[in-house]
Amino acid sequence: MAEHAAVGNWSHVVVDCDDPERLATFWTAMLAVDVAFRWNQYVMLKPAADGQPALAFQRVPEQKTGKNRVHLDFFVDDLDEAQGRTEALGGTRVHDVEQDGVRVRVMADPEGNELCLVKLPA
Repeated sequence: MAEHAAVGNWSHVVVDCDDPERLATFWTAMLAVDVAFRWNQYVMLKPAADGQPALAFQRVPEQKTGKNRVHLDFFVDDLDEAQGRTEALGGTRVHDVEQDGVRVRVMADPEGNELCLVKLPA
């Protein structure tokens, strides 16, 4: 247990984007959650489970450049099936990685933010 108090309660992982509504549509389907509320340039999602942080999308004027420094991972049973579902929502395949039997399919959301579909060894 940490010997110091948290600065505050973690509420959201905020993704800067061009179109918060478009990303909210994609990510609510990926996470099977609903939009919690909209406020000015933000669309906030509900957390996937009680006590977990949620995703939020903030409209910003700058375009995405380069690789994300933070991304979400999803454990999946079938990479091809998960890829198909992600693509049906507007995602795209970036590339595959395999290390120590763990297979990772790097995907991107409709604005190019990376996410990983992860298949653990049997």
